[in-house]
Amino acid sequence: MSRKFAHVSISEAYRQAWHTVRGYKMRSGLLILGVAIGVATLLGIVTIVSGLSGRIRSDIVSASRPYLYVARYTGLGGEDVDSKLRRRQLDPELLPFVEGVEGVEQVDYFIQTHVGDVISFGSERTNFVQTFGASENFAIMYSYDVGEGRFFHRQEVEARERVCVLGYGPRKDLFPILDPIGRTLNIRGKPYRIVGTMVERKSIMGAMGENYIVVPWTTYEKDFLDRGMEDRAIAATVADGYTMEYVQQGLIGALRAGRRLRPSQPDDFDITTSETYGEMVDGITGAIAVVLTVLASIGLLVGGIGVMNIMLISVTERTKEIGVRMAMGSRRRDVLMQVLLEAGTLTMFGGVVGIVLGYVLSYGMTKVLAFPFRVDPVTTLIAVVFSAGIGVVCGIYPANRAAKLDPVEALRSE
Repeated sequence: MSRKFAHVSISEAYRQAWHTVRGYKMRSGLLILGVAIGVATLLGIVTIVSGLSGRIRSDIVSASRPYLYVARYTGLGGEDVDSKLRRRQLDPELLPFVEGVEGVEQVDYFIQTHVGDVISFGSERTNFVQTFGASENFAIMYSYDVGEGRFFHRQEVEARERVCVLGYGPRKDLFPILDPIGRTLNIRGKPYRIVGTMVERKSIMGAMGENYIVVPWTTYEKDFLDRGMEDRAIAATVADGYTMEYVQQGLIGALRAGRRLRPSQPDDFDITTSETYGEMVDGITGAIAVVLTVLASIGLLVGGIGVMNIMLISVTERTKEIGVRMAMGSRRRDVLMQVLLEAGTLTMFGGVVGIVLGYVLSYGMTKVLAFPFRVDPVTTLIAVVFSAGIGVVCGIYPANRAAKLDPVEALRSE
């Protein structure tokens, strides 16, 4: 028997640890619950923030293909906006230059004046809607789905026809029952024929992201332009087989040629990639995730302190048992291993319960918030290892105290 205790294997120590855990069900259950709540909170936060990041990214970078966005300024911050607003507008004369760049697949021209409109039809009225001009490629490039009718054609853009496509907001407000296709709206005193409507995007911005009306940019320029107060932009998607960097360099050269800039003159435009917006979103949500994770980790720290206290109580209550084992040949290393395995087993089991609970709760929350949900194997593995690690780290002091017990004194304990 003494030889067996003198050479306790890890599997035997684990079996003894699991036997002890089962013997103290109430205490073990409370400890597991504490760790499970901490892990579930931490995992839930990571999953929901990841879903938030994915949702915002999909709303902002809505195009099915990577694209380059050209404007007078990027709007990403850290810029002298006043000086950039004094730059020349990106006039439509630049479009042939952009369309001629190798690697450019589709081009959209965008123009707006940031003036809100309230549109009426019969007794129905909209909330404030944003009316802007775009090309016939707008819906395809930015993955907007047409619900009824169609999007306007290139011929209608070239002919400056007064046609419009309604976002889901004005479609719902103005025509809750009637079919809107073919009807005429009065937009800033001009009659516009409705040729199509957009489906609901269910954007994270809610109704604000649905309240818009799109008209051909040429018609917008004819009817609504307040020269000098508008914003104009050009977007270009990258064709298969070309890199974003290659097309961007081509765009820079084409735009400089179109604006007749000398080699010594700096660019008087900014180019941003769709991935830049995605990285900006990831940076913001990543910072939020770090803060929330640190706060949630406090719960795990409290759970670790609980592990330490419970293992100290366990060691005190089993002083005589430990003394018997040491008297029969168990080494201090064996006692240390058993206590650490007990602590690690408890917290690892709590981590597994927390992972299941965390994913169930975060799945429900992402469905309610309409965020994308996914199980991250790396995060799951880290959660298991981290929870077991907490038990081991916080069990070191009780384990060391048990291993240092004097067998004679321990046997005298009642």
